[in-house]
Amino acid sequence: MIRRFLTISMVICALCLMTVVAPAAADVTEMTHDELAGAIVPYMEATYLGEDVIHLAPIEMQTAACTYLGLPGPEWNSEVLRFATSNVVKETNFYGDYYVGIFSHLSNMPLMRMDETGHLVGLTADHYEVSADNRQWTFYIKDDLYWSDGKQVTPEDVAFSFEYLGEHCADAGWIKETLVSTSVSDEDNSVTFTFDSPYTRINLEFATYNIIPKHIWENIPDPNAYTESGPFVGNGPFYLEGIDLNAAKLTFQKNNHWQGKEPSFGTVEVHWFANDDAAALALESGEVDTYYRYAKSYPYASVERLLDTGEFSTLEETSIGLTFLAPNLKRAPMNDLQFREAMADAINYQELVTVDTLGYGTIPNRGFVPPGMDYYIDTPQLSYDPESARQILNDSGYLDENNNGIVEYNGEDIDLDLLVRTGFERDGQLIEEYLEAVGIGATVHQVDATTWFDLKDNYEYDLTVTSTTPWGMLMHAGWGTGYFDSRRTGKGVLHNLDDPEYLTLCDNILATTNQAQLKTYGEEIQGYFNDDLPAIALYWKNDVIPYNRAYTGWYYEPLFGIYDIETFLNVRPV
Repeated sequence: MIRRFLTISMVICALCLMTVVAPAAADVTEMTHDELAGAIVPYMEATYLGEDVIHLAPIEMQTAACTYLGLPGPEWNSEVLRFATSNVVKETNFYGDYYVGIFSHLSNMPLMRMDETGHLVGLTADHYEVSADNRQWTFYIKDDLYWSDGKQVTPEDVAFSFEYLGEHCADAGWIKETLVSTSVSDEDNSVTFTFDSPYTRINLEFATYNIIPKHIWENIPDPNAYTESGPFVGNGPFYLEGIDLNAAKLTFQKNNHWQGKEPSFGTVEVHWFANDDAAALALESGEVDTYYRYAKSYPYASVERLLDTGEFSTLEETSIGLTFLAPNLKRAPMNDLQFREAMADAINYQELVTVDTLGYGTIPNRGFVPPGMDYYIDTPQLSYDPESARQILNDSGYLDENNNGIVEYNGEDIDLDLLVRTGFERDGQLIEEYLEAVGIGATVHQVDATTWFDLKDNYEYDLTVTSTTPWGMLMHAGWGTGYFDSRRTGKGVLHNLDDPEYLTLCDNILATTNQAQLKTYGEEIQGYFNDDLPAIALYWKNDVIPYNRAYTGWYYEPLFGIYDIETFLNVRPV
């Protein structure tokens, strides 16, 4: 009797919902009376009797009610938002593929996110608290988040996510090494992490790691060997339905248990292409709605052609990523400040800005850090002065004794090994020309990315051209420090600076959350870059993001650009 009462009550509730909620196209599943009751009674029991059951989405209640009464089923949202990218997914591995991890921020939301002003705000977490000694971080989990299989997101899921990451993922090994304990509180829906030393950047670190469901992944002993194509259970407004290497596409479907703002799209597709030219053609032909490449702009050379279609507009935002020349500070003569000063004066920055950014960039300052970062200070702008470069070399004892146009070091012509990986070929050639024009011999050494990582980590180079990402500029102690600190490891970092003054500055930043102190330390770091030139910025740039003019609501933040939850919740037809 009670089941029938609950069933009828639920039907009435569902019909009311239909007038308000229309998530939008699939055929209504045929259900028997018992199946109907089995679908909707648990929701009523959970609502009125407090029983712990799987959450039932409104669309599922509507479908069940319509089937019960013989009415047409609700329409599902069949609209698709399509992204083009040249971030190529190489394997069906939720953990092992770098770009799957980035794109899955949509489906497996991290604890935190960065907003458009550069401030960190809660995502899976509602808010957090930090102990006075900066060792203990407590994150309070939002209580209205549900996995796409209907189960509620719990503090246990969050605790498991980081313990699992620390155990199985090389890039998160620091978690296992520094995490002393993890505790959860069901009473206030929180998880507390205690570290072995003060760590003031946890809120930023935790804006990059995806949260996973414990009840799924605890049964997968080795995520690096788990090569399923999907679907993957997620806690965001969409979940990752599939990784299709043949079609070169990631497909995200709407999470019907999402309780937040309703997206205007039922599906999000990320189409990857072998290069930017192919991605640009996809936009120009109208196959996709926008372009996203992590830490990169839409190809500047393709902007005007795309705008000429009349179907696209663009956002233009200042990037905190940059391209730079990195001397190997563990080798001579690159460890000589005067030699680095001469190299800095030899570079034609305006030409690099023109060639590489087509006017969407600016000449950088000696302080390395771009204007978009917190506590930026205006250090002197780098300048092209080949006569000054030659004079510095001469005054510092780098002489051309045999009159062949190349200065010598220890009696031999300088011939620097200029290590350049795929994507930086043109910059390498220009740098080689600039240096040789002032008497510094250099030879471009072109390698693939894997070889570059190996040679870089073993300090088997003299100079290299590389770039930062927004995350790279923020990681470690911030302001780009993580690229140079000799104690750091990672694919993109150089770990070639062991000056005690520099390391102390990094440690000071990592030991405080006091904003006044952070401002002082941030300015001191920029002062150090200005005075010591451990790296030479080649240009700062703006990111250009094209979007289909048929849609509005696009959102940009400094860390992941337009690939932010606010984009997916707010983009809608004009």
